[in-house]
Amino acid sequence: MTATKRILVLYYTQTGQLKEVLENMFRTVAGDVTLVWTPIEPVQPFAFPWTQERFFDTMPETVQQVAVPLKPLDPAVLQQDYDLVVFGMQPWFLHPSLPVSSFLQSQEAALLHGKKVVTVVGSRNMWLNAIEKVKGAFQQLGAEHVGNIVLRDKHPNLLSLKTIDRWMFKGIKAAGDGLPEAGISQADIKDAARFGPVLLGAMIQNDWKELQEKILAADGLTLNTGLVLLEQRGVKNFRFWARYIREKGGPGALERQARVKKFMWLLNVGVRILSPITALSGAVQLQLKKQKLNEDVAYFKSVRYEAGRI
Repeated sequence: MTATKRILVLYYTQTGQLKEVLENMFRTVAGDVTLVWTPIEPVQPFAFPWTQERFFDTMPETVQQVAVPLKPLDPAVLQQDYDLVVFGMQPWFLHPSLPVSSFLQSQEAALLHGKKVVTVVGSRNMWLNAIEKVKGAFQQLGAEHVGNIVLRDKHPNLLSLKTIDRWMFKGIKAAGDGLPEAGISQADIKDAARFGPVLLGAMIQNDWKELQEKILAADGLTLNTGLVLLEQRGVKNFRFWARYIREKGGPGALERQARVKKFMWLLNVGVRILSPITALSGAVQLQLKKQKLNEDVAYFKSVRYEAGRI
């Protein structure tokens, strides 16, 4: 009899949404595999809902990947072997969330060495730079990135901003007051079950070369040239502001709060007021850079890694 396949489900979730996605992913195959559920937990949790002050003050360290202390993983988790690691993550400020980047810099991340890893991203809409940073970390750790699944909020940009603001700062996820439910829809969360058999098939056949193509065929990742262009612009701005704010001290420093507030104001203006103007100028660039952007889309849909791509 073939031994049961073992999957380490390693994840960080602040709201619980990503845990729900992962649970549904394995809902139909849980009896066919051994699942080892392992959360990444900061010593000082990031409280939810956020206060606006804490949220925006977290940006510089997130962008520069300044590690925070994490609770140790269960030693038994580190001592076991796995046929697959499913790595659940989310972007903050177009970069891996601070707990995720902190784990990837920790000594415990060595458990990924030599492992096949599938990333599962829960996102509002932008995730490219975050997954690139994680790909780079996997390469340094000697992990093999074999698949990437991205679930996101499918509402139009400005509408999703309204719902995510209400969820992040007031804790209201449910639809109401003329707004739809925030985050990944419950239908999409439930439908994540379609990926379980895809991953199980790859393990049983020990065939990982076509896994990402099968994930794409199962609608596991959607991307267009406009999103690539928008994120390329956004990443540059976040990097500038992270450096600028950290010149005045670390998290919570009074000396940097004026710069944090300026960043918060400019981000709100940029997203809500300047987005239509940016979209218009972006449409011109989309035509000028069409071939290059199409090549970028193909790259970001893959699990290849090229340093400095974004």
